[in-house]
Amino acid sequence: MTQPFEIACDESGSEGEKLIGGNTAVFAHASIRLDIESAADCIREVRNRAPSPTTEYKSGVIRRKKHLNALKWLLGPSSPLHGNAHVYLIDKTFFAISRFIDLLAEQDQDPRAMAGTLYREGGHTFGPEQWNAFLDSFNDLMRTKNGRGPGASVDSVFKRIDTLRRAAPQSRVGEIMNLLWESRPNMDSFRARPPTLNPLFPAIIQAAIYWGETGKPVSVVHDRQTLLTEERIDELKETGRLADLRLVDSRLDARIQVADLLAGAARKIAEDELTHQGDAELTALLRPYVDAFSVWGDDRSWSLLAPSGPP
Repeated sequence: MTQPFEIACDESGSEGEKLIGGNTAVFAHASIRLDIESAADCIREVRNRAPSPTTEYKSGVIRRKKHLNALKWLLGPSSPLHGNAHVYLIDKTFFAISRFIDLLAEQDQDPRAMAGTLYREGGHTFGPEQWNAFLDSFNDLMRTKNGRGPGASVDSVFKRIDTLRRAAPQSRVGEIMNLLWESRPNMDSFRARPPTLNPLFPAIIQAAIYWGETGKPVSVVHDRQTLLTEERIDELKETGRLADLRLVDSRLDARIQVADLLAGAARKIAEDELTHQGDAELTALLRPYVDAFSVWGDDRSWSLLAPSGPP
C-alpha cells in the first residue's frame, strides 16, 4: 500500500460562517510540503531577517512594513517554500453569494454565472447599503440555528428579496432575485443540510486534491481548530481525498508556523489587491503559490493574482 505523504496547513481570515461584514474580506488557506527540520530552519531565517521578541512567530510580525524584505524573501525563489507550498484563496462575498445561489440548484441555469452577475452588479443596481444589508441578513439566516437570531428570519430575508426583485424587474439581477424569491419553498430543506458556509472545509479538501495530483494519498497536519471536530474530520476523510487529518499545537510544529506565515501574508496581499491597495511586487511574488481553482469573483484583482486563467 502506498504510504501517504504529509502536508502541514494553516489558515488566515477564518471567521467561521460569518462571511459578510466581518473583519476580513478574504480567507486564505496555506499548505506546505516541508519536513520539520527545514521548516525550523525557515523560521530561524525569518527571525534573523525580521527580529521579534515574540515566542511564537506569527504572520502579523512579518506583515509589518519594516519587515517587508523578510516577507519578500519568504515568498521569493530562494525560500524553501518555492515549489513546496500552495495557497487557496476565497473571496468571502463571492463565496457567500455562491452558497445563496445553491438554493436554485434545480434551475436549468449556470449557478456560477448567476453568482458572478449578483457579485458584480448587485451593489450597483440596488445601492451598496441596501445590497450589503441583504447579504448580511441572508448570511445570518444561513448560519443562525433555526433562523432565530438578530435580524435573521426567513420572513425578514425574503421580504428584502421581494423589495429588491421589484426594484429592478427588467434587469438580469432582478431576474435572479425573482428566482430566489420563488425558491422559498426550498428553504427548509436547504437549511437542513450540513453547513456549507465555512470556507475552511472546502479549503482542506482542495489542498488534498492539489497535493494528491501526484497519485499518492495525502495526510494533513493542521493547526488546532475548534471547528475541526472528530465528526467533521471523519466527514472530510469520507470524501476520499484525505488519508488522515491530525490537529497539532502550532507551538510544537514548525511546519504549522511556516504555514501560518504564508497564509497570513497571502490573505493580506490578496485582500489589498481586492480593495485596490495592492503592492505589485508582493502580488507577483504570491502569484505562483495561488490555487487556480480559488473562489474569486473580482475579475480585475484575479487577473493579477491568478497563476493562469480564470478561477
